Amino acid sequence: MIKNPKLLQKAYDAWVAAADLRATRSRLKRYTYGDQWCDPVTDEDGAVRSERDMLLRAGRRPLTNNRLRQLVKTIIGRFRLRAAEVDDYSSETARLNRLLELDCRLLEEFVISGCAIQRVWPERRAAGQGVWIDNVNPDRFFVNHFTDPRGIDIDFIGMLHDYSPAELINQFGGNRHRVDRLRQLMAADGDSAFALSDAIGFTVAANSFFRAPQGRHRVIEIWRLRALEQTRGTRVSMDVHWHCTFMLADGTVLQEFTSPFQHESHPFVVNFYPLIDGEIHPFVEDLIDQQRSINRIVVMLDSMLATSAKGVLIFPTKQLPNGMTIKQIGSLWARSDAVIPINGVGDLPQQVVTNTANSGAADILNLQLKLFEDVSGVNDALLGRNISAATGSDLYQQVVQNAAITLSDLMETFASFTEVRNSLAARSLKK
Repeated sequence: MIKNPKLLQKAYDAWVAAADLRATRSRLKRYTYGDQWCDPVTDEDGAVRSERDMLLRAGRRPLTNNRLRQLVKTIIGRFRLRAAEVDDYSSETARLNRLLELDCRLLEEFVISGCAIQRVWPERRAAGQGVWIDNVNPDRFFVNHFTDPRGIDIDFIGMLHDYSPAELINQFGGNRHRVDRLRQLMAADGDSAFALSDAIGFTVAANSFFRAPQGRHRVIEIWRLRALEQTRGTRVSMDVHWHCTFMLADGTVLQEFTSPFQHESHPFVVNFYPLIDGEIHPFVEDLIDQQRSINRIVVMLDSMLATSAKGVLIFPTKQLPNGMTIKQIGSLWARSDAVIPINGVGDLPQQVVTNTANSGAADILNLQLKLFEDVSGVNDALLGRNISAATGSDLYQQVVQNAAITLSDLMETFASFTEVRNSLAARSLKK
């Protein structure tokens, strides 16, 4: 088994180049699933803390009104309704892969991070023989910088796998000599991977490129577009084809071959949304500021309610009857039939209640909630709320269609992705 550190270096560089994408995805995912006070801020002492810690130190509760999660669930629900209408998931491959469920989870990823990535591979698994389709975590994916939304300028692409010892031997063994060699490599996997990654100059954040979880081994799948010179008679031409390399994290090549599929390409289907000049700006990203404003106003209202006067009794001590304590006065004040004698001279007792509604905070909250609906395009019509009983079915359908216009680009782009995926799956059998 040979080593190819240059190819490993190129894969590593492509993976590092997507560090900002992974960081953005992690933040948007945290916000979507409710961790919305996680952003770092600097306190008055110069220390970096999370917004949650800052609020707690100030004695305020970090409350969350998670609108993003409801938004994502609504979009997934619309997708399921559409899938039921067109019946695109009745094929043998769709049933084998439980493809509707797989696509719903991928659409969730697509809305949050703007990344839709699947790997289409024909093989035998425990569940049977067939064309298997897997969602690819963007954290495990790398690709050259490309700008075409169709991905036709992709020439280097791959992903990170984690194999158990049995899976590694089953996939790349072949004969007794190779099995023995693989066992030697697995025994030295951690040390050798770290030695090479140190030579490359990786950072702590990039450690996950080289190291798999305990008990598993990192395998890197790399596809690159190569041009080979071919001689046919007296004519010389260039034959362009996709070449695959599987290697361990220390650069040891486990397997190499040209694309064996009928489509003669790599097995990945990729769509980044929207891809503008090679940049990705996910759907959820537009809503983060609105979500943060909503949370801040909710915390403000909670703080105002917690600190405002609610039935506070101001009782002048000069009015305290002989033989009675303030505690007894408080007990009597809470009774509907109580009688409290006072002398009637000077200031009289009074009860104070603060009207927080006059602050305008509630109106600002309603405005932010309305702006959230306007920006996202998911309003009452799509949610089936606040629809008058007098509204006819035709008018209701028209209202829903108008409300869905904002989401149409997102949904149609994902539909285009699934069409390309289905075409690739149909041509993924070996030659």
